[in-house]
Amino acid sequence: MNKNNEKDKLIRRLKIIEGQVRGLQDMLNKDAYCIDVITQTSAVKRALSGVEDALMEDHLGSCVVHQMKQGKDKQAIAEILKVYQLKRK
Repeated sequence: MNKNNEKDKLIRRLKIIEGQVRGLQDMLNKDAYCIDVITQTSAVKRALSGVEDALMEDHLGSCVVHQMKQGKDKQAIAEILKVYQLKRK
């Protein structure tokens, strides 16, 4: 996989999310129907979760493997647990 290509995809996704958040602000300014706003906030959360998942997949497939090969198992496990705990909140 091309690292720059994946990075570009994530940046593109984040720009879309940024637009969605601006849209949410506009919806609130225009007193949009609450359910419509909530629907859009849910879409933003799902989109951010997708970015997190892609970053985590990359981290597990590269950084964690590298750490473990260098004997840094405890560091790798600590990072995985930290992310797992963050995702549960």
